[in-house]
Amino acid sequence: MQFTGKRYLDYSSFIKLKFGERVQKISLDIGFSCPNRDGSKGVGGCTYCNNNTFNPDYCEPQKSVKTQLEQGIEFFSRKGKNNKFLAYFQAYTNTYSDFESLKQLYLEALRVPKVVGLAIGTRPDCISEEIIDFLDTLSKTYFISLEFGVESTNEKTLLQVNRCHTFEETKATFNLCRNKGFHLGAHIILGLPGESESDLINHAIEISKLPINTLKLHHLQIVRNSIMAVQYKRIPENFNLFTSDNYINFISKFITHLRPDIIIERFISEAPKELLIAPKWGGLKNFEIVAKIDKNLQHKNLWQGKNY
Repeated sequence: MQFTGKRYLDYSSFIKLKFGERVQKISLDIGFSCPNRDGSKGVGGCTYCNNNTFNPDYCEPQKSVKTQLEQGIEFFSRKGKNNKFLAYFQAYTNTYSDFESLKQLYLEALRVPKVVGLAIGTRPDCISEEIIDFLDTLSKTYFISLEFGVESTNEKTLLQVNRCHTFEETKATFNLCRNKGFHLGAHIILGLPGESESDLINHAIEISKLPINTLKLHHLQIVRNSIMAVQYKRIPENFNLFTSDNYINFISKFITHLRPDIIIERFISEAPKELLIAPKWGGLKNFEIVAKIDKNLQHKNLWQGKNY
C-alpha cells in the first residue's frame, strides 16, 4: 500500500482512494457513559478526561442521532466540499449498552441520506461478540470503523490513569475482531505521566503487533475539570509535557518503529483554548504541526516503518 507525497500512510489519501472523494465525519453524542464513571468498574473516569474537549456544538445527547447527523450534514454542506459522511459515535463509550439499543442507533444513523458508514469509538472492555458480528454484517454494505482507546501499552500507566482495563484485555479484544469486514483502529496518548521515551517507542512496537488498520495519536494535554488538572497543579514536576518541537521530533522517530501498512489517521489533536491548561503551543494549528512533521521526516530522511 502506498499513497502519494507522504513518508507515511495518511488517512485522507486512504479515504479519497476508497471513496473517490473527501468524506467528512459527523461527531455524535448519544449520552452514553463509561464503566469507570458509572461505578461498574470505577468512578471519576480516566484522570486525563473531560469529554467536552472534542464535542462540537451540534452534539447534544438530548437530540436524536438523526437530528444530530442532519444538523452536522447541513453545517458541512454549507462549505460545499462534502457529499458523503460518516456517522462518528465519538463521546464516551459507544458500545456500552444492550445489543438491541445499539443496533437501532447504528441503523438510525445509516438511514440518514449521504451517510456512507459508521465510525465507532469505544473501550476494549466494552464489546461483545454479538456486536462484533453485527458490525461485520453491516460492513458488507457500509464502511464500518471500530476504534478502541488503547491509550498506553504499559500496564502500570493504565492503572495510574484509572483506565480500568489492561493491555492484555486490549490484545484479547483485537484478536476477537481479527479478520472481520470492518476497519480496526487504535488510539494512543503520548506522554502520560511516568512514561520514558523508550516506553513511548515501545508503544509503536506493541501497537504494530495488533491487527489494526488505522492509528490515532496525540500528545498528553492537561484540560480543565479533569482529575489530572488537579494533579498537575499539585505536583507539576510529575509531568513531562511535550513542547511542539519535541513532539515533532519524537513523532518522526516514533513512526519509524511502526508497522508500515498502518494508516495514520491523526498525529495531533488540540483541546479547545478555553479548556486547555498545558502545554500551550503558541496557537499552532493542527495542519501546521503536520506540515512541520512532513518537513522533519524529509529533512532527516525518515519514514514509517524504517526501523520496524
